[in-house]
Amino acid sequence: MQDERIDMPQRETDTENRAEHPRMIECENLVKIYKTKDIEVVALQGLDLIVESGELMAIIGNSGSGKSTLLNMLGGLDRPSAGKLLVNGQDLLKFNDQQLIRYKRETVGFIWQNNARNLIPYLTALENVELPMRLTGRKNRRNRALQLLDMVGLLNRRNNKLSQLSGGEQQRVAIAIALANDPKLLLADEPTGSVDSRTASTILDIFRELNAALGVTVVIVTHDRQISRKVDRVVAIRDGRTSSEFVRKKSYAEELAAIDGIFGTRDDSHEELAVLDRAGRLQIPAEFIQALGLKGKNKVKVELEGNRVVLYAPEEK
Repeated sequence: MQDERIDMPQRETDTENRAEHPRMIECENLVKIYKTKDIEVVALQGLDLIVESGELMAIIGNSGSGKSTLLNMLGGLDRPSAGKLLVNGQDLLKFNDQQLIRYKRETVGFIWQNNARNLIPYLTALENVELPMRLTGRKNRRNRALQLLDMVGLLNRRNNKLSQLSGGEQQRVAIAIALANDPKLLLADEPTGSVDSRTASTILDIFRELNAALGVTVVIVTHDRQISRKVDRVVAIRDGRTSSEFVRKKSYAEELAAIDGIFGTRDDSHEELAVLDRAGRLQIPAEFIQALGLKGKNKVKVELEGNRVVLYAPEEK
């Protein structure tokens, strides 16, 4: 951080919020259908997801997988077509327009990949962070904004405007803006998509530090699987459903110690788990389908061998 520091107080209600709502996000059989005059597009088709309060996790998926649709619904920017969606114990399907506005102001903070959506170019970094607090009439805005800029390492850049900040610095200001009104849930849409790998690593470290210091739940949506190095759990979405999870085998601190100062990708840091939905459906990874020669086929032989379920390509007749 900088030489000039401002102490950031812990949020007093973090422990209470976790006790009251141990699950920050609950999605059950979530469906989203976009309709036009001539066509229907099913973006989510029965998605299930649980995110615990205080968790730092990522959602990955290829373009068209449904991850952005899910993020927009979690952020209150879009409504589900069917299913169950609870955030911090609140049922988003039952919200009226006024409740939805309040939810977006008080419960959730959003960080876009495109900084033009995060920042107003003619305002300084400090003024940008103050703006959400002005809209809600919050007092002590200046001190709070300075605290947040200090937390993201930009206190000495507080009087700089958008054109005077690098892409990584702009994204860090965007993180401070998203935290301005003390959200319980922080959503980030491809936050490292437009920066180099070193800057991306710095931004992800900031998310981890904020998660630990404030207890805020952080959900990062990305197509980059390498982000799993910095989070504890990664959920993969394919064809509008959760297909698998990558769960960290040991703590991030233990992993860093094992690296002994050499930064690199550790393929054994996470264990991949396929997701079994409530109907017993399972998505088989594409590389397994390819290896078994199942591509283009709709049947597979399933046998129980001891405590294992084994899949075979059916015999040709």
